[in-house]
Amino acid sequence: MHINRRQLFALCAMPLLLSSFSSHAGEAEVRAALKVAVPNGTPDSLTPAPIPGMFEAVFGTQVLYVSADGRYLLEGNLYDLKTRRNLTESKRNQGRMKVLASLDPKDMIIFAADKPRHVVTAFTDIDCGYCRKMHSQIADYNKLGITFRYLAYPRAGVNSESYYKAVSVWCADDRREAMTRAKQGEKLPRADCANPVETHMAAAHAVGVTGTPTLVLENGQVIPGYVEPKRLLELLDKGAE
Repeated sequence: MHINRRQLFALCAMPLLLSSFSSHAGEAEVRAALKVAVPNGTPDSLTPAPIPGMFEAVFGTQVLYVSADGRYLLEGNLYDLKTRRNLTESKRNQGRMKVLASLDPKDMIIFAADKPRHVVTAFTDIDCGYCRKMHSQIADYNKLGITFRYLAYPRAGVNSESYYKAVSVWCADDRREAMTRAKQGEKLPRADCANPVETHMAAAHAVGVTGTPTLVLENGQVIPGYVEPKRLLELLDKGAE
């Protein structure tokens, strides 16, 4: 469930309603406040936040902090200064992992390493220059033990030229070959079939993808943009923290 800015502003615009909750309120009152603010959404989890007197509400990859009386809401990163960890980003990572786990690997185009050490899920656009550069080195990534799982994210949107190129690749008999040819600039015959492109685009939105390539690691962490093979391996071996 993605909460947009309008919904957040709607929550902030209801002080009289939200302030009616008792100062000794708890989970029930927070749920009621969130139901008013996001009538079509239910939090995946609602738990006491690390900050006393606050609850943490998780909607997919979005994390909100709500006061126990249901009146105040915070959106942003929460850091533990003792451990120097971004606690909010850790929860976002968990949400991204759930999004990717909901997708069928059969709908991905996978370039697997012979001796896999790491698996990276890459949102890609056929026409993206750095996506093409990354794919031109796919054999190098594979040799280093990095498996790539491609998901489609045509940045120009549905019914764009890039969208139809992605559909043609995913509708090809040999998707891997079609991906390579398309990323080399070859114009493939337009094809149409039942395809996962729009499903992948929805997943990209849920994950928070804004550009390509965007890499999602096995721990849910996101690495935006192109990373050359050896550097990517270094990041993966270190856990990319």
